[in-house]
Amino acid sequence: MYRVHYIIFCLLPRALFVLKELTDLKMQALPTFHKYFFYLQPMQTGTLFLIPVPLAEDAASRSFTPFLGDTVNQISTYIVENEKTARKFLKQAGLRIPQADLTIHDYGKHKRGSSLVPFFRELQLGKDVGLMSEAGCPGVADPGAEIVAEAHKRGIKVVPLVGPSALLLALMASGFSGQSFTFHGYLPIDKAERGRKIKDLEQLSQRNRQTQLFIETPFRNNHLLDDILKNSQPTTLLCVACDLTAASEYIRTMPVAQWRKENIDLHKRPAIFLLYRQS
Repeated sequence: MYRVHYIIFCLLPRALFVLKELTDLKMQALPTFHKYFFYLQPMQTGTLFLIPVPLAEDAASRSFTPFLGDTVNQISTYIVENEKTARKFLKQAGLRIPQADLTIHDYGKHKRGSSLVPFFRELQLGKDVGLMSEAGCPGVADPGAEIVAEAHKRGIKVVPLVGPSALLLALMASGFSGQSFTFHGYLPIDKAERGRKIKDLEQLSQRNRQTQLFIETPFRNNHLLDDILKNSQPTTLLCVACDLTAASEYIRTMPVAQWRKENIDLHKRPAIFLLYRQS
């Protein structure tokens, strides 16, 4: 399959170019055909740049680096999760290329599961392409990981840019072990299963001296916090990090016993939960 794609997107355009040149020269170019032979050589592929975006509405100035701004002004093709927000982020990053000149490939949830070939046409033709998530770093707890994996299969260079990662920011600020940690994504929705999972993570943390990170859909955050407090030991440490990089940012680490005395509303606030139990 990859060989077919390589012929279609790499060698065929070169061959057509040579044929056009020879036709324009009305066969007079035949003696100098060797001048065009290099066009039939394998084309160098472009680079896939992984472009982080802000985690919060008011965090653009704290999220974009000068190098990122320079990079987006050298790229005119993007693979994005949401075109509207991607265009907004590019503008905030200092894009000078007219938006009308951009090629945007939508990799939203309704486009996944189909062929990835259309997303790699420009890359196979030697053009650099940017990959953008809806928030934070592409490929980290993000469907863009499928694009990155495919790029590696095709031998395409992948370059991650510096930017905000909610997971790393929460880990940095938690005071927990950054030497050994695991991200579990979403815990089970079923209340009984989730309770068992929380107890398992608590034991895993104690046994391996390992930080356990997980998340929940923002509108269910309060339910998850309740389940953590009900199913964890009083001395287990819990960090809640929400609205990271926003003006309303909240990060707090306390024993579960102390959390039980708190009254905090996490409803619809993007949050990272971290558990750590010392031996």
